[in-house]
Amino acid sequence: MSPVTQIQPLDVPTAIAQRRSIKTFKSDPITPELLKQLVELTVAAPSSFNIQDWQIILVQDEAQKAALAAASWNQQQIVQAPVTFVFAANPNAGEQDLTPILDQGLQTGAWNDKTVEYFKNSIPQFQAGLGDKRREYAIKDAIIAATHLVLAAESLGLSTCFMNGWIEEKVKEVIGAADNPDLAIAVLVPVGYAAEPRLNPGRLPFSYNVSVDRIGNPYHG
Repeated sequence: MSPVTQIQPLDVPTAIAQRRSIKTFKSDPITPELLKQLVELTVAAPSSFNIQDWQIILVQDEAQKAALAAASWNQQQIVQAPVTFVFAANPNAGEQDLTPILDQGLQTGAWNDKTVEYFKNSIPQFQAGLGDKRREYAIKDAIIAATHLVLAAESLGLSTCFMNGWIEEKVKEVIGAADNPDLAIAVLVPVGYAAEPRLNPGRLPFSYNVSVDRIGNPYHG
């Protein structure tokens, strides 16, 4: 199938079931329309208080891809794939001007004036109360968004690979964030057309790592 051929998107359960971590990609480009759809579905992800505390960088330039691969132990899927999504997390997002987020919530009717007033006070208080866990919470939100990307891509005929093998300081240099000590790199996700399929390696029985109420009380299904 040509990459530009219109496909019928997969339903969510099918996309989850057939997704695999692809390590080799074709050089076929992703159309701008399809890339925009991926971005829209990615940023549709939920986040704490809807603060959307991620920074998503689409690495497409060949020189940038080479530099990012070098910052990732020379893993070639970054060079091969037409685009790699770098998910960074901003631990300080909740302390910034939240007016655009709050105003949009009002305009869509999702929030009323009382909710907005509550958020104006509670979001900064919650963020301050997190202390040194702010980085952890921001990374969680970024990972949730990355999961949206991976399943959206799979449903639209693309393949992906969660990458956790990279050097944070070097990745930040590549994306122009070397002077931002608080920004955290959450995950890298190359996106493209698989050069070869990968089989399902299987999963352990539920009883190994799924429990009911307390660890040690295994769930058997």
